Amino acid sequence: MPEKIKSSLGRAFGAVRDFTIAQRTLAVLALAILAVAVVALVMWVTRPSYSPLYSGLSSADASAIVEQLQSSGVPYELSDGGATVMVPEEQVYDQRLAAAAAGLPAEEPVGGYSLLDEMGVTSSEFQQDVTYKRALEGELARTISAMDVVETATVQLAIPEETVFVDEKGKPTASVFLQPSHGKQLETDDVEAVVHLVSASIDGMAPTDVAVVDADGEVLSEVGVGTRSSGTQAAEYEDRVAGQVQTLLDRVVGPGNATVAVTAEIDQSSSERLAESFTAPEGEPVLSESTSTEGYTGGAGGEAGVLGPDNIAVPGGGAAGSNYTSEKATRNNAVDKVTETTTTPAGALTRQNVSVAVDSDAAGTLDAEAVTALVSTAAGIDDERGDVVEVEILPFDTSAADEAQAALAAADAAAEAERQEAFVRNLVVGGVALVLLLLVVIGLLRSRSQRRRERRESIDADALALASGDDLAALTAGDGLAPELPPAPPRPAIQPPVARMTDVDQRRAEVDALAAADPDKTAEYLRGLLTEGRAGVTR
Repeated sequence: MPEKIKSSLGRAFGAVRDFTIAQRTLAVLALAILAVAVVALVMWVTRPSYSPLYSGLSSADASAIVEQLQSSGVPYELSDGGATVMVPEEQVYDQRLAAAAAGLPAEEPVGGYSLLDEMGVTSSEFQQDVTYKRALEGELARTISAMDVVETATVQLAIPEETVFVDEKGKPTASVFLQPSHGKQLETDDVEAVVHLVSASIDGMAPTDVAVVDADGEVLSEVGVGTRSSGTQAAEYEDRVAGQVQTLLDRVVGPGNATVAVTAEIDQSSSERLAESFTAPEGEPVLSESTSTEGYTGGAGGEAGVLGPDNIAVPGGGAAGSNYTSEKATRNNAVDKVTETTTTPAGALTRQNVSVAVDSDAAGTLDAEAVTALVSTAAGIDDERGDVVEVEILPFDTSAADEAQAALAAADAAAEAERQEAFVRNLVVGGVALVLLLLVVIGLLRSRSQRRRERRESIDADALALASGDDLAALTAGDGLAPELPPAPPRPAIQPPVARMTDVDQRRAEVDALAAADPDKTAEYLRGLLTEGRAGVTR
């Protein structure tokens, strides 16, 4: 090992030996943190990049694929609640081929329009209708299952049979069963999307003809009513009207000095009315008209007898000639036909009641009739519909508000005290850390200064020991200028001692090596030391 490297290592170990207990503790902690950071960095760099092997798997398929990966010794990760299996990126295609060779994932059940491919030419009309309905159900279920929030879906359709022997055709209906994905919940927008998807896929089906039920047995959409959001129309209307009236009153009497309650009755029933009317237009020409006339004229004929009493013919009765005339007319007039279909959807407002209470302390000279008129206009009150508005000026109970205000003030005070305590605690911790850091820095500076002083004293002692008495006399004689020293004889190279060297021995060896390498520089350094020493003695 080179001498410079050995000397540098020796100085480093010497500096470590001179550390105090606190300095050694900090050094050990720093090394531990550095080691942990290096290990974490190495693990992060060497960690393989994972890519999805399969996604949207059922529980059975995911379990089978995981078992195959475990038997092959391939690392894997699960995500999306176990529906997605991820493997290292460089093994994705190999594992897909291996899973396909093992028949994984299992093939989906046959359904949808593929059922029509299996029908033969000898299928009856009933079989064709049932198969077509099953195909529609399968396609709808597959489409709904593609949604992120739906794991599985089942669709049942009730389509009435088409026939010409009935006046009114029945409406088709549908029922949908939904299994939400793991960790997800069906929202109102999701249910409405399913309802409109199914209703738009079947001819003549309305959104209110679809029933949706989840895995917990909760009805999310009801036939004839619609989604659950329709059931909350009354609450939504009440909140909207109450908000409008409350905003108006807050500007009149101030915030917190008035309260509003709205009760609305919403008709959830829907109806459909078909009416036909026929009218004859006046002044319009006829569409078609036909007239037929018949006439007959007869002359004198033979003698004819006349029946007398007892039905005995009486001879000698004369007979004159006879005439016959017949006229017929047919006229077809234009007729106007009007067919009117009226559909009344659910959600019509039948009645509403608005109650307003105003604080008497804030009302002052406020007119109750004026407030009633303002509230009636803001809420859209209809007297013919039976709407009612009541405005009362009453004293408000503010004890709960005062207690809440006091609780908020106490909470704010506690939070402020906690913030101040945390600030003081952080300040103390920071001060202690700063003091410790200063102590460590001061210790390091003192240790470094002490090592420099010891090294300088050792060099001075070695220089004085190397100089002879004649040389010292020559150096101290004359006008104080030290003459040049003769070149030092060459010294043999210092061999590294077998045993551990002390600090003084190590410094002496360094001085000897310096003198052997550069005698002129060493002599100049010694002259400077002796000149400083003589100046000190003279003083």
